[in-house]
Amino acid sequence: MNERKTAVPTDSTEGAAQAAADRYSRQERFAPFGREGQRKLRASHALIIGAGALGTGIAETLVRSGIGTITIADRDYVEWSNLQRQQLFAESDAVQRTPKAIAAKRRLEEINSECLIHAYVLDIDGEALEELAADVDIILDATDNFDTRLIINDVAQKLGMPWIYGGCVGSYGITFTIIPGETPCLNCLLGTIPGGGDTCDTAGILPQAVQMVTAHQTAEAFKLLSGHKEALRGKLLSFDVWRNETVSISVTGAKKEDCPSCGKNRVYPYLLAANRQKADVLCGRDTVQIRPARRTKLDLKATAARLAATGDGLVESNPFLVSFAAGKQRMVIFEDGRTLIHGTSDIAEARVLYHRYFG
Repeated sequence: MNERKTAVPTDSTEGAAQAAADRYSRQERFAPFGREGQRKLRASHALIIGAGALGTGIAETLVRSGIGTITIADRDYVEWSNLQRQQLFAESDAVQRTPKAIAAKRRLEEINSECLIHAYVLDIDGEALEELAADVDIILDATDNFDTRLIINDVAQKLGMPWIYGGCVGSYGITFTIIPGETPCLNCLLGTIPGGGDTCDTAGILPQAVQMVTAHQTAEAFKLLSGHKEALRGKLLSFDVWRNETVSISVTGAKKEDCPSCGKNRVYPYLLAANRQKADVLCGRDTVQIRPARRTKLDLKATAARLAATGDGLVESNPFLVSFAAGKQRMVIFEDGRTLIHGTSDIAEARVLYHRYFG
């Protein structure tokens, strides 16, 4: 009886070479992508804004696929309600209130040690985004609000950089790839994109809707980064996985010559100081975020000690944030001075509490 034998590499170098050859072989065998597409993907740098449901799905797909570098930025930390759909996080992240960008970086480095991961715990404004986008090839939208998306849109138009819009709520999802100078920008499309004010907290969300959006976003990213722009969908795609509905809309005619973001006399309105919010309610969460007027870098240990000295509430901290529970509200303070005030959706009330402790 003949035994079937498996070839075993004679040394670790040979084994490492074989592993490298096998790792991306299945997508390299897809003829339109091939080894050249893999080489280009390896040389690419993607910026992902948001590390929630969409951001974690996008990041994991790109990192498993062998992208060279990703930068991921998010302003929030992991909570128990995130674990149902935000696939890079574990229960320990929710217990420790680990910032999402940090938790995502840790898991992504375990998935693919060859990929360079940059993680930033910050709230995106125009200045910060321009700095992050300075040397990337594409921006992927994984945010939960149009204020940030419109900032992404203006920065992308200013830098001439492609970006991929995506959103989902309930069983519904939507995505569109924006190419500066060729397609309508998000500002052009504001009257075209369906809206209703629902959020994940008010209408819930199915993880399958998230997965569908990330699949379409990352497929478009593959096309762009591998040099196959001709394969882009070119239409705004929306779908409902519960109602079994899919709609693909041509929006070519929506491009406006007088658009302030991408038209002939563009002024990038969402990068102007007057349009930068300093306080906003977060995605139906009974939470207000307050940002300092100027960039800062807090000493978190000193901040925790100062709050503890007041005797007004329970103080907890980790290397990335300080949590301060005072009465019905809880404040979470980040190193960049941003503060999330949980337990209210009233901006005026949140400001009173913020100024009580931070002046």
